[in-house]
Amino acid sequence: MLSDRPYMRNDYDSRPTSVLTWILSALIAGFLLQNIFGLDMVRGRLGSNVVETLFALTPGQLMQGHFWTLATYPLLHANILHLLFNALGLFLLGRELLPLVGTRRFLAIVAAAVLTGAGLWLAVHFFNGGGVLLGASGCVMALFILFACFYPEREITFLLFFVLPVTVKPKYLAWILVGIDAFGFLFSELPGRDPGVAYSAHLGGILAAWVYFRYFHANNGWDRAAGIELPAWLRRRKQAKSATPFFKVNLRQPSAELRVEVDRILDKINSDGFGALTEEEKRVLDEAKDLLSRH
Repeated sequence: MLSDRPYMRNDYDSRPTSVLTWILSALIAGFLLQNIFGLDMVRGRLGSNVVETLFALTPGQLMQGHFWTLATYPLLHANILHLLFNALGLFLLGRELLPLVGTRRFLAIVAAAVLTGAGLWLAVHFFNGGGVLLGASGCVMALFILFACFYPEREITFLLFFVLPVTVKPKYLAWILVGIDAFGFLFSELPGRDPGVAYSAHLGGILAAWVYFRYFHANNGWDRAAGIELPAWLRRRKQAKSATPFFKVNLRQPSAELRVEVDRILDKINSDGFGALTEEEKRVLDEAKDLLSRH
């Protein structure tokens, strides 16, 4: 029968769509809807655009009960360049960080950057005439700071003004960006001027990324990750994980047990990132890769 032939079967494993693809698709969809209904953002006030009225973050809309705008404002952008810069930043940084932290932690970092940026922006603008917050720039800043934490010494090259190639280490560029945002926040946004840039939202994203890397990335608990040695009676006791325990497997011959263990390790990488693996799991993965490729 035709169904018995291998090329007629539909049982091949299909890779799930990356969470980064979903995020970028949401940004593009939001911008398209925003422009379909007209672009009416004028000097920090909402126009007649129904999409912006419903989904951009403003103190007034929040007071009316539009709490979902705390999460939807990154889907809207002021113009096509605003969208392109943010989408490009999310793509380039996301493809580097997603394998390291895993899908769940990546989503948690993005969500924390969105909410922290919104909270800090609201704290500044709630009592000084309002304003409008939109765009995913805070998320991009969060991902870049996290990238600089993981790879502080890796040299990166970019085109300054799209013409002049510049090579710099991420740790130096991170400090430059933090300085620019801090200066703009203190001397432009905080005094009540309209800078046209949400420096406070950027700083909120930076704060979210720094807190994650310093207190949550390491597996030894927040007190050890921060480099703070607390007294023994104050340290958090590590709870036994409910995940499948590690099994000693025979690495000389491939077996069903070995394949099960490799699948478990790959699932752990997908959910928590490569950095969550133990040294023993990394050893098993390396040796099993060579062994399975020979059989």
